[in-house]
Amino acid sequence: MPMEALGSVTKIFRETTEASGSGKITFGLIATIWSASVGISAIQDTLNAVYKVQETRSYIKARLSAIAVTIILTALGTLCLASMLGADFFAAVAHHRIQDRFLALGAVIAIRVIGWTIAIVFLSLSFAVIYYWAPAVKKRRWHWLTVGAAVGIAGWLLASLGLRIYLHFFNNYSVTYGSLGAVIILLTWFYITGLMILLGAEINSEIEAAAAEKRLTGKTPPRAATA
Repeated sequence: MPMEALGSVTKIFRETTEASGSGKITFGLIATIWSASVGISAIQDTLNAVYKVQETRSYIKARLSAIAVTIILTALGTLCLASMLGADFFAAVAHHRIQDRFLALGAVIAIRVIGWTIAIVFLSLSFAVIYYWAPAVKKRRWHWLTVGAAVGIAGWLLASLGLRIYLHFFNNYSVTYGSLGAVIILLTWFYITGLMILLGAEINSEIEAAAAEKRLTGKTPPRAATA
């Protein structure tokens, strides 16, 4: 996430937690999950168009599915962030505890690689959950990692890095939007995230359609019965 957008989210989170009580936290959590499920519902509609299927689920069933996906993605996102933060923490501990310079450097690199690997696994699982539950396809097949998910994850990482570099050198959002510049940056990053999810789904849809067509056209006619 770009630093400007992260700063805006962190500020809101800090202000909320400082003035929060048990009732506010409960209400805020429910409202947040409901609001986030609206975004998942939009992903459901778009993936239905990508897979060329009609929404056959009722409104209540589709919304409950969106809420369930939201909760799962929240948990996976938390684990993803925890793995990266944990890697930073243990890397700092290793850097201060290990006396040998080269051994400390190797330990720091190994810990960070492990942390990022675990984070990418959780990120891949997030894409798998979206592609499995979001579209209203009749026959679902679980895939831990698909070609579309791999392209979507790689594209998302590259696009996020590109946006961050762009903002570092050509940050004129504050000039254009004033105090809403950080919000616009955050929304732009959300749009990039959604675009990469749809790109991966489109690739999966085309691969599945090609595989289905090959199965239909590649069948050999049954042999005639011999007397």
